[in-house]
Amino acid sequence: MYCNNKEDKEDLFQDIVLQLWRSFPSFKGDAKVSTWMYRIAINNAITRLRKETKREKFSGLNDEAFEVMVEENAIDEKALMMYEAIKKLTEVERALSMLYLDNCSYKEIAEVMGLSETNVGFKLNKIKAKLRSLVIIV
Repeated sequence: MYCNNKEDKEDLFQDIVLQLWRSFPSFKGDAKVSTWMYRIAINNAITRLRKETKREKFSGLNDEAFEVMVEENAIDEKALMMYEAIKKLTEVERALSMLYLDNCSYKEIAEVMGLSETNVGFKLNKIKAKLRSLVIIV
């Protein structure tokens, strides 16, 4: 969701693990360890995405990398449409979607994202509606 190719995903994973290692001494135990880990992972992914977006503004869109990813994974047309729709979501919407698709409860999502459970439900419903409007089901 935050990376297009295998190497970038591996780099992001390595960055997240390193950040978890560095941040563990400052973990206060106010939340579950999994919630704390999700927060660090999301922050790292968003930071990487922002850097990549800035880089692409200057170097042009890298359609070639996207095409390679599509070929490597043999994504069918519907999955490709969904992927394109998800790319149009905001960073926060993508983070919420990732947590939701990871089967996190509304309570866990609320803790990670700093929202109320009610707000999580509201935002997820808006995201689902937005994705439905972006994806044309054949």
